[in-house]
Amino acid sequence: MWKPRMGHLAFPSLSRSWEPRGSRTMAALRLLAWAFSRRVSAHRPQPTLPHHLIRHYPTTRCGKVKFYTDPVKAVEGIKDGASVMLGGFGLCGIPENLIGALKTKGVKDLKIISSNVGVDDFGLGILLASKQVRRVVCSYLGENKLCEQLYLAGKLELEMTPQGTLAERIRAGGTGVPAFYTPTGYGTQVQEGGVPIRYSPEGHLITLSQPREVREFEGQHHLLERAIRADFALIKGWKADRSGNVIFRGSARNFNVPMCKAADISVVEVEEIVDVGTFAPEDIHIPNIYVKRVIKGPRFEKRIERLTTRDSPPAPGSKDQDPKRTRIIKRAALEFKDGMYANLGIGIPVLASNYISPKMTVYLHSENGILGLGPFPLKKEVDPDIINAGKQTVTVIPGGCFFASDDSFAMIRGGHIQLTMLGAMQVSKYGDLANWMVPGKKVKGMGGAMDLVSSKKTKVVVTMEHCTKTKQPKILEKCTMPLTGKSCVDLIITEKAVFEVDRSKGLKLVELWEGSSLDEVKATTGCSFKVCPNLKPMQQIKSDA
Repeated sequence: MWKPRMGHLAFPSLSRSWEPRGSRTMAALRLLAWAFSRRVSAHRPQPTLPHHLIRHYPTTRCGKVKFYTDPVKAVEGIKDGASVMLGGFGLCGIPENLIGALKTKGVKDLKIISSNVGVDDFGLGILLASKQVRRVVCSYLGENKLCEQLYLAGKLELEMTPQGTLAERIRAGGTGVPAFYTPTGYGTQVQEGGVPIRYSPEGHLITLSQPREVREFEGQHHLLERAIRADFALIKGWKADRSGNVIFRGSARNFNVPMCKAADISVVEVEEIVDVGTFAPEDIHIPNIYVKRVIKGPRFEKRIERLTTRDSPPAPGSKDQDPKRTRIIKRAALEFKDGMYANLGIGIPVLASNYISPKMTVYLHSENGILGLGPFPLKKEVDPDIINAGKQTVTVIPGGCFFASDDSFAMIRGGHIQLTMLGAMQVSKYGDLANWMVPGKKVKGMGGAMDLVSSKKTKVVVTMEHCTKTKQPKILEKCTMPLTGKSCVDLIITEKAVFEVDRSKGLKLVELWEGSSLDEVKATTGCSFKVCPNLKPMQQIKSDA
């Protein structure tokens, strides 16, 4: 049955009661009544509006959305010192033409809000290389060595924020909520303050993050986080119609959706501009009320950060065939249960998914906005718009879906993920986790890890080698590096052993690799632990399980 398109019949607002104002409004209402009474078929031509109504209820372009052909003109108004949100995750879904336009304009002292910082010569890295950025608010630096160098040399301010908190701060900014409480980051430097934001050229700390207000809700501590808004948001969509409605493709929705809603002026670059009516109303991801400017990008490189295929040989020097890692992977795979929703970190956890039994259904979640991750693609299946949280190309199983980053972390914090598996630099006797920063030396960022370990409903499994490259224990009485989460780890799997973690009593050794001895494990573990009376050999999943 044909239904009138309400966006095409923009009635004047009605106050208090239904009091039609004017003959044209009455004509529109009569048209609606006629359509419903006749039950017009969707296959029949839609009734033609009277000429005088067409002038007032346009079907082509919304007057508030401006369309551009020149990227430089599309970013007009961005001045020195402006705050700018850049959509995307890694290199997926970034507004590459608009970033290039900012470089051309040469504006400086920008405050950039971005999930991560791209690579040295692409994405945000271009603006960092041209010294146009004063401050970056992000969750993860990834492989951008230039950003890390500028930060440690005192040439860039860096505000590191947990990825889910960043997504929610942006979402709150777009909804008019000034602040909110979250369990993410409690017991870490995010809550306590003291995270380095700015160094001097000599390496001295100049600016540190401030402590957060803490309140307890239902027995769990939460931090107060403030919303973020920006002067501009530069967004990458797939298609826009001529009224400014936008849709995205694959995992490129990510941070683009919440950012588009949280800026005074949102500029959207798309690959195609289509006629109004091309999108079904229920398929629109961003309504035009949030969009001020649209441009069809003149060119798109759509670079892939980590091209990964299942029909390519392992890269030279790859650790994938390392027997120690394989041992950890095969033990970790036993943690999967049929029907489970699980989130897997970069490296060993992702590789554990290769051993999920075909008789079992496990829904793999990726924090950049995918539920139902499939295997790595064949070369011919590679799609730059479908990547996982490790920036690797992936596929999606039938029944999988895509969503924005704020929705993704709602699933995580809300306890809808039963299992999270991730790596670590250190784990303490009572389940504290450190895996995101070596102060003054190595800065990667916490990414989504702090959020992933924040829910009491999620089992947290750490997979890691037992010792560092210098033979120092990674399992300690107390972590010496900045924490990712406090008392959050449930199980530790290394190449030597498996430990259960009691967050008040400490560690219990429950499985021992047959090539290791109890004395060896004691000597290479930096804290005391109990031994299970029913100590088992370290379990391994069978290839045909």
